[in-house]
Amino acid sequence: MIFSRKKKAKSVDDLYAQIGELTESNRIDRDPTKERQIRQLRHLAGVEMVNADTPVPSYAAPAAVPPARNPETKLAEVSLDELTPEVLRAAILDSCSLLFRSAMVEDSALELADEIDRSFATRAGLKGTGGGDPEGYYDEFEPEDPYAVHKRDWIEEGGGVLAADSPRVFAEMLEAFGRMNLTNVIEGYLGERPAVSADKCTLRKAMPDVVGAWHQDGKFMGDDIRAMNVWLSLSHCGTGNPAPGMDLVPLRLHGHVAAGTEGTWFDSQVSQAVAEETAGEIGIVRPAFGPGDLLLFDEYYLHQTGGGPGLTEPRYAIESWFFGPSSYPEIYVPLAP
Repeated sequence: MIFSRKKKAKSVDDLYAQIGELTESNRIDRDPTKERQIRQLRHLAGVEMVNADTPVPSYAAPAAVPPARNPETKLAEVSLDELTPEVLRAAILDSCSLLFRSAMVEDSALELADEIDRSFATRAGLKGTGGGDPEGYYDEFEPEDPYAVHKRDWIEEGGGVLAADSPRVFAEMLEAFGRMNLTNVIEGYLGERPAVSADKCTLRKAMPDVVGAWHQDGKFMGDDIRAMNVWLSLSHCGTGNPAPGMDLVPLRLHGHVAAGTEGTWFDSQVSQAVAEETAGEIGIVRPAFGPGDLLLFDEYYLHQTGGGPGLTEPRYAIESWFFGPSSYPEIYVPLAP
């Protein structure tokens, strides 16, 4: 997809410099207008990144020894200060994911969950008005032509608000990722400065009666993508908790498993039987997550929202997909993180 404008485009570095200045100003004196401006500048920078004619780089070389698995969760796990592109690459090649406990301070995670709640409530209050929220909790993102955001209704039905539709929470989310050094590590992992997607960066509120669907995100993102998902838990969830968790197949998969078979209701869905067969002896796991726990995984990871009887509380989380711009999915709207 080629993006054209009458005015000469600014360089990515120039746009990042503007983003940095506005972000620093917004830290001192939060202003919803600045947050909307930052969102638009991130979009313009993302467009320049994905339209640059750059060769596909190599991934980071993996660390010699992959991170050890926690015997209880069966997931590779390290502390956040041990995270490097090489460690992440080794973990992905070994088990498709990497877990960090308390990557965000619990109180900060719970506050971010409250912000997500407010975004949901604001969207509901604006329904049918055609207006936006002056405080920036819900203000639908309008990308530059020819880009368009699709499937907002589908995201809402699935218990989500697009992060880009909440300029306030989007800004807070990226600030949090910056403090964790995630963007720099993912850049090193991919071998190129990453872009995120307005369509695949979601503020989640999974209700207790949610029904999961096994899937690999790469199945519907397009061929030959290079991606990393940042999944940040903002509540207590999973085994032993009253909120839905995540069911995971903690194995390295090098391609897509069979989808759309008997027992599924859409083409990219994987059946329970196929998930169990794929998991084999290691089995499907449903770890307990706390507010601030972080899971990184790639486009081949087989997972679903873990619902079931007896749950009473919603699960709050953020899901944000990072992509290598050299092979960015044409179906998505780019944003620079």
